[in-house]
Formats: sequence, structure tokens, C-alpha cells
Amino acid sequence: MTTQFDLFGADAVPPATSSARSGPSRPVAPAAPEARVAALGRALPARLYLGTSSWAFPGWAGIVYDRAAPEGELARDGLRAYAAHPLLRCVGVDRTYYATLAASDFARYAAQVPAAFRFVVKGPALVTDPFIRAARGRPAGENPRFLDAHFTAAHCVAPYLEGLGANAGPLFFQFPPLGRTWVRDPARFAARLHRFLAALPAGPTYAVEVRDAELVGEALAAALDAAGARYCFGVHPRLPDLDAQAACMLRPGPFVARWNLRGGLAYEQARARYAPFDRLVEPDPGTRGALARLCARALADGAPAFVVANNKAEGSAPLTLVALAGEIVALAAERGAGAP
Repeated sequence: MTTQFDLFGADAVPPATSSARSGPSRPVAPAAPEARVAALGRALPARLYLGTSSWAFPGWAGIVYDRAAPEGELARDGLRAYAAHPLLRCVGVDRTYYATLAASDFARYAAQVPAAFRFVVKGPALVTDPFIRAARGRPAGENPRFLDAHFTAAHCVAPYLEGLGANAGPLFFQFPPLGRTWVRDPARFAARLHRFLAALPAGPTYAVEVRDAELVGEALAAALDAAGARYCFGVHPRLPDLDAQAACMLRPGPFVARWNLRGGLAYEQARARYAPFDRLVEPDPGTRGALARLCARALADGAPAFVVANNKAEGSAPLTLVALAGEIVALAAERGAGAP
């Protein structure tokens, strides 16, 4: 479990360490969308929720925002402008991985977005990491809060529901690499995970994302089915490709995916290569096509589809989603999926 408090995701600077109060005094406003983006927004199926894993990136000026505001200002005040983008109907809240939020913090987010907007919230590492972490992330002992449903219900689920209300989207639990003890026995992990999920309050769409390929399989799928939870499809070098994940993990119902990182790169390498995240540096049409097909399938079945993209996917998360939206809209039209 980490002691780092990364408040707005791996790419953003928390307000306390940025020049949030410098620059123009007027609030950041939405960028004027290109005609093709506005048209895609009008054609987007109602149950499709596309979003990014944070919103505080000055490089998105002209794409999401009307100007290049400081990161701290965007983190604090940019959500309203972000939510006005024609395609961005959800956003990932990753800061909750490092420290739980109060209901009032969630309510402040909800007050800045339309009624149809959704937040995809990450559960705390305090309950998904089996280890207490020392310097540089080295394990320093067993974590007594690992898969503690009582703590999660009180300090994660309750404030998320109270603060977000109708704006609450999937609440997902990202498990870091778990180590040999758990990976060599997927059935043991699946059984422990099922007990955890089954003990959580009913209501939210719970989803689970793993980072060990060995855990992706029938034991995990059965545990999620029994608990009424969803598998979060992950695009990450540690995982099988999306088609392989779908072969054993795809089920009818809500589709949840996170397009995190392209193959062959670490996060820091991708950050250095893609910053300031204002263009598609390395398009990945194979992943885009696979995600589009999975979304279109869920939509055709009457289920919602949530996709959260990272800047490390192709270079610019909003532009990744523009390209993805185009493919989903085309497929959804072919399949007769739900119209707006």
C-alpha cells in the first residue's frame, strides 16, 4: 500500500504544489469543438460513456479547454469545462486509490457536471494491495486491510454514493501485481475476492481490474458472476490482449474498460514520449477496433459501456476517444444500437 498521495492521477500536479493561483482570473472554458466532433457527440449512443483518467492537462488547450491553464487550476476548476465536451460523458477519479474522499468532495465534483455525466471511481489501494509498501514500493509486510469489506463499505462506498448520487458510475478495484502467493493459486484469490464483493452494499456497479495475466480466467469470471460484479477490461502490457480477455471474461451486462498503456513502454517512458498530450503520437488501431467492437456489442444488448482512456494509450486521451467514438458510432449504427 503506497504512502504517496497522488491527488489527480499519475500525470497531474496537486493544487498544493502548483501555481494554481497564477494566470488569468477568468474560469477556464470549454474549447469550441470541431464540427466533426460536435456531430459525433450528437450521434453518440445514450448508454456510451467515454472519458479520460483525469482532467488536469494544459496540453489539452484547444481540444478540451479554451486556453492552457495551469495544472492546479484545471484540477480545481476545469471539470465543468471538461464535462461540456461533446464526447466526454464520464471521467476517471484515480486520486481515491491513494486516499479516500469525503462525501463532500464527491458532491463538489457532482455539482460541476450534467445529470447524465458519470464518475468512474477507483477504490483505495489500502484494500487492493496485499502489502504495506516501503520506499520505492517495496513490500514491507502484509496489509491487514487487504480485501476488508467493512472498511471499504464505510470509507469508500458510502461517501461515493452519498456524494455522487445519480452521477455515480462504476466503482472499480484495481489490484496491483499481487506476487507469487496469490498468482500461483487463482482459485484462492477468486474465492477471497468473491467474499469481499459479496459483503459490499448493493447498488453500485462494482468492477475489478487485475494486473496479473495469470488471474484472468474462469475462476475470476465465476467469482465476479456470483457477486454480480463486472470485469474491467484493461489495456496494459502485463495483460493479454482484449480479444483474449473477452474469450473468458466477457459477459452480458455493463461493459467497463480502461485503456491504460500501450505495449512495450513503462508509464514514465510513455509520459516522456507523449507529453504534452496534445496529439496522437502512436495510434493503436488494433486496440481501438477491439474496444469499439466490445462497446458496440454491449450497446446492442441494451447495456451501458464505459471506457476510460489514459494519455499513455496513444498520446492524447481526448483524441484517442474522438477516434474511438467514430468507430463505435459506425458499428452501433450497423447493429441498430440505442440512439441518443
